[in-house]
Amino acid sequence: MNLFYTNDIKDNIATFDEVETRHCIHSLRKQIGDVINFVDGNGKCYKGGITSSAKKSFQVTIAKMEVWIQNRSNYLHIAIAPTKNIARFEWFLEKATEIGIDEITPILTFHSERKRIRVDRLDKIVLSAMKQSLKANLPKINELIKYKDWLKTEVSGKKYIAYVEEKNLHLKDTIVSGQDVTILIGPEGGFSKEEVALAKNNNFVSVSLGASRLRTETAAIVACHTNQIINEI
Repeated sequence: MNLFYTNDIKDNIATFDEVETRHCIHSLRKQIGDVINFVDGNGKCYKGGITSSAKKSFQVTIAKMEVWIQNRSNYLHIAIAPTKNIARFEWFLEKATEIGIDEITPILTFHSERKRIRVDRLDKIVLSAMKQSLKANLPKINELIKYKDWLKTEVSGKKYIAYVEEKNLHLKDTIVSGQDVTILIGPEGGFSKEEVALAKNNNFVSVSLGASRLRTETAAIVACHTNQIINEI
């Protein structure tokens, strides 16, 4: 099934942007009268027929709407230092979206090697992954923020920092099903001792992701998958 996306829905009419128009009308050659399925990124799936099309947009009249409940019982937020090789970070975003994640915050830490990101490009990656994996919830990607500044912001649920220098309980043994979770993942060089101390002072619990030494993006996927297993419904 081809799945399209728009959040521009008014009075039972959905309007699609230029990117979706290129895919649906120009590449797949859909025409007026054809029925398509699409999502709004907020958990709803729609079905409707194409009623108008132009070079850079098209519209659909909605015939049916249903809520797609996530197969996960909690809200997952991962704060992660982007990798020096941006392709590895983009791979994480794609796979995390397929597994199930709600929010990603790129953080700038003491050992961070990447100090800039393009959120507009990353948004396109998670949007594509959402559609390809037939999901209706679009993960939120925040702007890059300094680690110390991010610790001052409010996050929901239980807070964890994955830190390899200590013998900690495994994440799987600390997560409670149905409880919202925020997980901190460090850069290639790891968190500094000061950063770990700051996290603990802000009520983050230090956890292990297993005995293996993991790359940043691999650690984030392990955390994401562990949360999915515990909270799968």
